[in-house]
Amino acid sequence: MSIEARLNEHGITLPEAAAPVASYQPVVVHGGVAYVSGQLPFVDGELLKGRLGETVSLEDGMAAARACGLMILAQLKAAGLLERVERVVKLGAFVSSTVDFTDQPMVANGASDLMFDVFGEKGRHSRAAVGVPVLPLGAAVEVDAVIAISDA
Repeated sequence: MSIEARLNEHGITLPEAAAPVASYQPVVVHGGVAYVSGQLPFVDGELLKGRLGETVSLEDGMAAARACGLMILAQLKAAGLLERVERVVKLGAFVSSTVDFTDQPMVANGASDLMFDVFGEKGRHSRAAVGVPVLPLGAAVEVDAVIAISDA
């Protein structure tokens, strides 16, 4: 089954790939691996801002991580790589959070579960979930990815 078909099966519509906010490429391919730059959580066109443990709930944090995952998929699609994904190798989840918030892994599950839904077993990956004091533009979550891709 194609990835587009799996997206449709799950009722997922990808957002338009966001333009970079600084001097970097959204996706770089080298040696059969796509490195996707950190993506921010746009929900209904608005950036989800704030800090977990302060102004953002765990549920909203998970939704933010899922939104980051959707943007990763949108970047892959824009680069013509979505149907070439062989394996999601690793996700890096950065969670803007207070010092006493310790559920970063639960927040990151929003993106991880999406990858499994879309890619099945190829979507199982290694991961880091890290709490940070602040993210670009005040975002609540940022997720980057390392994706193995097939030859064209």
